[in-house]
Formats: sequence, structure tokens, C-alpha cells
Amino acid sequence: GGAVRDALLGHTHLDWDLATSATPPEVMRIFKRTVPVGLAFGTVGVLDRHELMHEVTTFRHDVTTDGRHAEVQFGASLDEDLARRDFTINAIAYDPQTGELRDPFRGRKDLGEGLVRCVGDAEQRMKEDRLRALRALRFAARFGFAIDPATWKAICNSAPHLGRLSGERVKQEIEKTMEQVARPSVAFARWREAGALGALVSHLGEAPGERFAALDGLPMPGLAGRPQRKVLRLAMLFFGDDRRAAEPALKALKFSNADTAWIVRLGDARARLGAAVDAAMLRSGGATDAELRRWAADVGRTAAASWWRLNAALWSARRASGAAAPTASAVRSTHRRLVRIAYRDPMAIADLRVDGEDLVAAGVRQGPEIGSTLKRLLEVVIEDPAANRRETLLALAVEGQKKL
Repeated sequence: GGAVRDALLGHTHLDWDLATSATPPEVMRIFKRTVPVGLAFGTVGVLDRHELMHEVTTFRHDVTTDGRHAEVQFGASLDEDLARRDFTINAIAYDPQTGELRDPFRGRKDLGEGLVRCVGDAEQRMKEDRLRALRALRFAARFGFAIDPATWKAICNSAPHLGRLSGERVKQEIEKTMEQVARPSVAFARWREAGALGALVSHLGEAPGERFAALDGLPMPGLAGRPQRKVLRLAMLFFGDDRRAAEPALKALKFSNADTAWIVRLGDARARLGAAVDAAMLRSGGATDAELRRWAADVGRTAAASWWRLNAALWSARRASGAAAPTASAVRSTHRRLVRIAYRDPMAIADLRVDGEDLVAAGVRQGPEIGSTLKRLLEVVIEDPAANRRETLLALAVEGQKKL
């Protein structure tokens, strides 16, 4: 499977699966410490002396499938088991005892030619599991491979049926693309060309092309996993969408509440502030400290750096396309200023040197007016942090009270 494929390509693979003629009960008798991972599908987890679990699956062939789930039957040969795999490059087996490499479908040849090709009849492979269309696009982008014409046709023919996939499975495939593919724009361009993007996430089917190009400018999480990098790439897909547009799409894809809130926060801030930020960064002298304070206050102190990285990737994509964008050096220097300001200057009501009790003691009427006064004082302090002194703020509060 994938581990053999990656080994032949000289890539690191962290997960080796094993296939055997032994049935699940036989595997569980042979090994002392096992986990019934998926007995109906012939898979048993075997724990080694280092507590690492290896999945051991019985040779099998499909009896029936509905495009999402397969009913399998044991008693198959190794070649029959390989015949049910999706692509030739994944239908290669290696025996570590004998050194034999079993490759009945010329997977090594396709690896050498840089080709993603279905095992056997491509249309049938896609009907058996519609997720294979998305996997083909990911493998092609990950390895820089072409897609066999018959396989590409089957992928395009699958697009109208991809709605059968659950939100969780689509989410997992998007996440794997972000984790494994250095240039996700290539993968999503194929998603769009095949009709998969519009069929699965109609909202993203209409997204500006620069967002997908900007993905390539964000660091790759890699197989070892850097979750914040992955979430940053995911956020770019929705960067510039307001809450009403992004939130339902993310929930339909079954993203966690935490990830949804973070992605929506970053995208919604771009929707509201993007035009002003672009204009400020393009003018001579760039953004002022007061503007950076207002933006950091709006997006939130802890989100400001991530939000700026997304803006930077978007501007990088624009520069590459010849569109107007701030220089890379201006973006970097402003990023440093933004982070320094976000953690140094007051930008939340909690940062004010006065609170509601102070305002009541100064004569401000209790009730909604306390909150509105604190917000007004915060606006003053964001414009000029030097005004964040108790006596200055109380004087401003009293003055505002007299005008009412």
C-alpha cells in the first residue's frame, strides 16, 4: 500500500500496514495484545513491544458496495486483495522475509512515469468508493504526477455523485491535502476543473482564485503534524468571507467548534477590514500605529499574528500575478510592528485603567451607559495609548456625561 509506494519513491512514511491470509480470529490467537479495530473488514490492531499499534488486515475482496461502504469476504489471494485497491501505485505489496515485491498491476512503472492510474476499470473503481476521486487528485498534487486519461474521465463522471460522501470524509480529505501537499493550489484547481469543488462545497466553488494561489505561500504542516499550520491553510479557503457565509460551510464539513470559530474570526475580519488594510499598506509610509491598534483590537490580540500571515500570503499571490500589493519587506516590517503593538498597547476594555465601578463613582449613571462609556474610552485609548491614565479617562467620562 502507501508505505511501499512511499518507500519506492524515497519518501518517509510513518505508518506501515500488514496484510495476511490469516483471518481476524487467527491473528488474535497468534498475538497476545490486539485491538479489534474493524473485524467486519478484517482488520486487527497488533501492539508491539513499544506500544505501537500495527493494523493487520486479512486478504479480502468486495462483495457489494454502495459507493461509500463495502461488504467484504475473506479467503482471497494476495493478488485478489491488491485488485480491490484504488490505484496501481497503491497496489504493491512487499514481503520483508523473502524480499519479494508483488506488483501485478505495474504500479512501479506508473511510479516511474509519474502517473496516477486506477487498478482495472476506472469507472468501476470510482463507483465502489466515491472518495477515490478526491484521493486521486491529492496523490497527483502531492507527487507532481499526471492523471491517466481514463482515470480523469472517471473522476469527472464521479463529481455529480460526490454528495453521497459524508461531511467528515470530505473534511478529512481536505485536511490531508493541506498536510501533505506542498502546493494545495494544484490540488484544488483539479477539484474545481473536475467539478468536485462545486459539488462538495458550493461556497468554495465561487471563491476568488487568489485564495487558492495564496495557500502555496503558507507553510506545509507535513506528515509529523503542525496543527496550527494546517488550520491556517484551512482558514485561507474562507479568508474574506463573512460569518454568515463561512460558518454554515464549515459546520457542514463537520469542523470542530474551536476550528470553526477561529477560521470564521479570521475570515470575517478580512471581510470587514480588507479594503482598508490593502489601501493603507499600498500608500506611502504604510499603516500607522493607530491603524494597527484598531485592526489588532478588531481581530483580537491572540489572532492578530495569524490574521496578518494570511494577509501576507494573499499579497504574495497578488504580487506573483502582477496585481497591486505591498512589498514583501513592508509586509514583514509591519508584521513585527503589529505583534509588538498587539501585546504592548491597550486594545480591550479590560486594558483600561478604569472600570465600571470607577465610572459610577465619578457620576456616570448605572446601566447601559456604563458599557457605552467604556467603549468610547477604549476608542480614545486605541487612537492614543498615552490617554490610558486613570485621571484622563475619568475626566473624559465626566465630560461625556455632561454633554448628555
